[in-house]
Amino acid sequence: MRTRVKICGFTQVDDALCAANLGVDAIGLVFYPPSPRNVSIEQAASISRALPAFVNVVALFVDAQPALIREALNKVRVDCLQFHGDEPAEDCRIYDKSYIKAIRMQADTDVVALQQQYHDAAGLLLDAYHPGVQGGSGSGFDWDLIPNVRSLPIILAGGLTPENAGEAIKAVKPYALDVSSGVEAGKGIKDAAKMAAFIRITNQAT
Repeated sequence: MRTRVKICGFTQVDDALCAANLGVDAIGLVFYPPSPRNVSIEQAASISRALPAFVNVVALFVDAQPALIREALNKVRVDCLQFHGDEPAEDCRIYDKSYIKAIRMQADTDVVALQQQYHDAAGLLLDAYHPGVQGGSGSGFDWDLIPNVRSLPIILAGGLTPENAGEAIKAVKPYALDVSSGVEAGKGIKDAAKMAAFIRITNQAT
């Protein structure tokens, strides 16, 4: 099975178009003001309008108010929601939209139980845990924490780069890789060569 690639944290139309032309499966738009990759509704709408068919748009929220999420859904072409905070499953289900639940991995994280809790999710995104940092830190976690028992697609994030993408696929066998800082020239500014290398290496490894 081919490992999919999601690149997250776009802030510019040209970067998103470049990723689309390189063959990315999905792009992530961050609606979280503390993040340096945060976009406004207007920015997100411009980016999503520019994308060609068959490139999915994932809208990322962190414990956001429902009004913000509904506004984004009304004004931006969103294919999937990504909840990156402490949202319980029932709060992820109210938008009648496919969703991903992000889990910040720690030694005692029970992924099997979380798969049951979020059983209707389109996937679980496993990311590194850092106090006060909701993703995009550029740090990884111990892949041995990921169980082999999987009832949901596993999306691997955290510290991924073109240099370790192949190793990650071999070790974890995820449904998809999710990268942000590992393909950037600066926070929210993507590097075309790094994106190309990441996608190429992922495709070669599967």
